[in-house]
Amino acid sequence: MSTAPKFNPHYTVDDYRLWDGEWELWNGVAVAMTPSPFGRHGTLLARITTVLSNAIDEADCDASVIVEVDWIVSRDTVLRPDLTVVCGAAPERHVEQTPALVVEVLSDATRERDLTFKKELYRNESVPWYLIVDPDGSTLTSLRLDDGGQYIPVESHGALAIDICDICSLSVSVERLFR
Repeated sequence: MSTAPKFNPHYTVDDYRLWDGEWELWNGVAVAMTPSPFGRHGTLLARITTVLSNAIDEADCDASVIVEVDWIVSRDTVLRPDLTVVCGAAPERHVEQTPALVVEVLSDATRERDLTFKKELYRNESVPWYLIVDPDGSTLTSLRLDDGGQYIPVESHGALAIDICDICSLSVSVERLFR
């Protein structure tokens, strides 16, 4: 029996930029993206984009909603959230600052990673808001980072109050997401 050590490559953003196909990079590990989502996922993502964009406009907030754009977290981590809100203008290429808010729409293929690894990574990177949308249960889980660096659930009864970018208070209609 061989006692040769197992080789686990550790990739970087430079490697990632050369790959074909759809990938994320998690702490140096290549993770294949799932196939494109089904219609319900896309419909919910479009609604969330509209609702958040409208809330940002109504608050006259200097923030941008970005859909399915890579967030370069570090030299060895690149994620592609379903939706990201950044303070200021949208970047020309990739998101390279910590987002004000991240949204993931659950699917059978992504549920486990969205609820575990990505949630932990978003918390570790101090993403102030993490919204998890479950199309199967027509539910929204809203998590806000507290002063201790932990996500705490935030109740939303009809509307969700979200503070972003230090000076913006958004009112997001949760009912509009699941029409």
